[in-house]
Amino acid sequence: MMKHICRSIVICSIAIIYMTACTPSAQDDGLGHHHHDHSSHGGNDHGSEIVLSADQAKKFGVYSQMVKPRDFNNIIKVSGQIESAPSDQSIVSATAPGIIKFSSGIVEGKKVNKGAMIARISSKNISGGDPNEGARIAVEATKRELDRLTPLHEDGLVTTKEYNAAKQAYEAARAAYSGSPSGGIAKAATSGAITQLLVKEGEYVTAGQPIATISGSTRLTLRADLPEKYFNYLPTITTASFKASYATQATHLNEVNGKMVSTPTTATAQQSGYIPIHFSFDNNGSAIPGAFVEVYLIGSTKPNAIVLPIDGITEQQGKHYVYVKLDDECYEKRLVTLGSTNGSEVEILSGLSRKDE
Repeated sequence: MMKHICRSIVICSIAIIYMTACTPSAQDDGLGHHHHDHSSHGGNDHGSEIVLSADQAKKFGVYSQMVKPRDFNNIIKVSGQIESAPSDQSIVSATAPGIIKFSSGIVEGKKVNKGAMIARISSKNISGGDPNEGARIAVEATKRELDRLTPLHEDGLVTTKEYNAAKQAYEAARAAYSGSPSGGIAKAATSGAITQLLVKEGEYVTAGQPIATISGSTRLTLRADLPEKYFNYLPTITTASFKASYATQATHLNEVNGKMVSTPTTATAQQSGYIPIHFSFDNNGSAIPGAFVEVYLIGSTKPNAIVLPIDGITEQQGKHYVYVKLDDECYEKRLVTLGSTNGSEVEILSGLSRKDE
């Protein structure tokens, strides 16, 4: 049984830059290749060795980590997207036809309160006139007619039918009038963040046309698009982590109260070649609705796996390496084969063996 890998792995990417640049000119900095006595370290001959004194290691921020085999979950890396929960989303619509002018500071990502003015719609200088101004005139005209007929109806000089027709015309005109001259005002129906502006500043809109979406962003949905070739893995998937292009590290759903909302039995292929799997989670402010993300679907557990932080891996010409600390000053460059990753850690399939006990 492998007890542990007693060689420490250098996992500081800043230090790796210096070490991999270990050329004759680097001798001026005290860095250089070192032909170490392999017999004192089990006879491994995996690659070049580098000497780095304790003071230099401290200067360059080098640190190492003892690596021990442990349980690691099988990972399937897929693409996905952050979505707003349907119940947590509202639409802002134009209240009148005209040219739209957004309120100051209204941009995607802006947080607004319920009732906040999102935009003003102006119908001035538009061919065909201002429909809202016409509605205002109609209100005034029908109101005058109703006021004229009311006393006549009370005196029995006009019929009830005529009076009711005038009253109905006035009510219809008043309903058509927004109460705001030269257009209308679009307001937020709920509090939240503006996730999308559906029209551009200065664009002509019609009454009822959607102009923006607002998400309360308290609960979000992660959609992972699983290729159909992984269909047999569906029963093993329990949770996931995800990483957006704007994020520095992956977020595990366990950290944000995440749970699967479409199970392997309910997931169905909605787009050709892919099966969507949905997870619900709390938005801690780091996720943006609509953002495309890398998703790491987490499945069954693999025991005795050698796992390293991704920061401890360097890549050169398509090959991957780690640095093994042989003693206080000597480091050996090892070629390794990578396996599954969860976005922050990666499994090492070869390159670090049981001989490293």
